[in-house]
Amino acid sequence: MPGPADLDLRVVRYFVTVAEHRHFGRAAAALHMTQPSLSRQIRGLEKQLGATLFERTAQGSVLTAAGATFAGYAKTLLETAADAAAHTRAAAAPRRIVIGYTTNLVVSSAVRELRRRCPDAEVTTAHLPWNGARPALVDHRVDVAVTRLPIPTDGIQVTVLYREPRAVLLARHHRLAMRDELELSDIAAEPMPRTGDAAWDTFWRAETQFVGRTEDGPVIEEVAELADYVASGAGVLIAPADSRLPDLHPDLLAVPLRDVEPAEVALARRAGETSDLVSIFAECAVSHIAAGTPSRRPG
Repeated sequence: MPGPADLDLRVVRYFVTVAEHRHFGRAAAALHMTQPSLSRQIRGLEKQLGATLFERTAQGSVLTAAGATFAGYAKTLLETAADAAAHTRAAAAPRRIVIGYTTNLVVSSAVRELRRRCPDAEVTTAHLPWNGARPALVDHRVDVAVTRLPIPTDGIQVTVLYREPRAVLLARHHRLAMRDELELSDIAAEPMPRTGDAAWDTFWRAETQFVGRTEDGPVIEEVAELADYVASGAGVLIAPADSRLPDLHPDLLAVPLRDVEPAEVALARRAGETSDLVSIFAECAVSHIAAGTPSRRPG
């Protein structure tokens, strides 16, 4: 007989997401993780509970009777944990805030202003993956996050801080490297990697704007691997014009892309949650976080 269940709330959230989507693939995309990893987590939960939670079918995944029973408790567990974290943090003294920021974004000037305005507060920062803002907010690992869009906004309030132009990231030896600017038609035949996040890929691959079909590259989630892939000359990537990757990788450069809509950088917070420190930081972010200077080629 299984012993007392020491449930991991992160895995409980995975279960709820699969139950809502009724499909492991769609749930994995919503959670910004791979399907095999999600399946392993659910199998572990089923083993821990001593029950099969999902019945896999050709059309997707449906809850078993045991799964339906657990679903009601799972949602209550997550809601209770979120409330407990929020109320505990609100009652803590001194006041505390954790500010998240995703890859290639700089929040230091806004953080300095927050510390100046709230010298009694304990202010810490947390670097997040490019797709890590919403998971960190939902799990209460951060109180607010500065991130590039798009991100899933269910349960999240988003305030756009600034818009920024986009560029084509490519290898210095690429045939297009000497161009002063590019259009989508110039890269329509170039392989372009995916991240596995459907909404992110649609925007950052400009899929709705391409006249010609872009050849697919591999699915790559890690920024360092993306940089190495592009630097090898195997493909190109649409990135923020002020991306710091060319500064970090000597074989990369960014060429302005003229015929796409700008990207957006936003402040994200949990919807319906009030916090003086988060509100003050939001004011600091609007005043002090702005687009950086686009990377330039030497010479």
